[in-house]
Amino acid sequence: MTGWALRPDGGRPSGRQCSHALTADPRTIPLSETCLHCAERGRIRTDLLLCLTCGHVGCSDSSPGTHAAAHFESSGHPVASALTAGQEWAWCYLDEVYLDPLGGVEAEPRRTPRESESVWDYPRPAVMRGDDRRVRVECAGQMVADTCRAIRVLETSHPPVFYIPPTDVRTDLLFPASGRRTWCEWKGSAEYWDVVVGDDVRARAAWSYPRPEADYAPLAGFIAFYPSLVDRCTVAGEVATAQDGDFYGGWITSEVQGPFKGGPGTRMW
Repeated sequence: MTGWALRPDGGRPSGRQCSHALTADPRTIPLSETCLHCAERGRIRTDLLLCLTCGHVGCSDSSPGTHAAAHFESSGHPVASALTAGQEWAWCYLDEVYLDPLGGVEAEPRRTPRESESVWDYPRPAVMRGDDRRVRVECAGQMVADTCRAIRVLETSHPPVFYIPPTDVRTDLLFPASGRRTWCEWKGSAEYWDVVVGDDVRARAAWSYPRPEADYAPLAGFIAFYPSLVDRCTVAGEVATAQDGDFYGGWITSEVQGPFKGGPGTRMW
């Protein structure tokens, strides 16, 4: 899967952000090899754009009511990529910015395996560690989060929890969850989020600390996800396994060794 990032040049308005870069999925097969509107009129246009939501192909002619722009106006699908040979960029109609490819998981550099870590060597209270590996969360066919700027929270007996900056999360898919909040004796009061993709609702699948205690201030607004409640969580391309239980939300990868708190009979560990 290929993601997209804002083009860092004059191709976008100064300071403009884009909340749709992670929705682009070029695996979709185009429905045609030409702009259908132009083909009906005997014209062959080469400046084609592929809708990265449904695969519709249209040209970049901006005439009202026609071509690629018309597809966006009728469907609301935000991102289209260039199909012209040698051009690797996309355009977000909603945010009016150009996007460049990030590269897929298969293109990520292979990293030297990390040394094995025992969760019983992690400290208590918990500590925060920056992590520059590619961390991704997928749910209901959407890339909900994609970052190389996660914060790993490490605590005795727990597998790590990855907190992701909100700028690298599809926050338009997060909605405040109903029900009780929880309190961490170190981090403070947590709020919970439902992940909603169309009709697919994953209740309380994510949480965050909007106003953490002072020692954990860098976590403010960062979002963590339960691997058991979404479809796929990866760290540098490795699929993470969920920590047992429905409370802690740790991510287990091959470098992390247990036994882990979370399952039946472990609450008092």
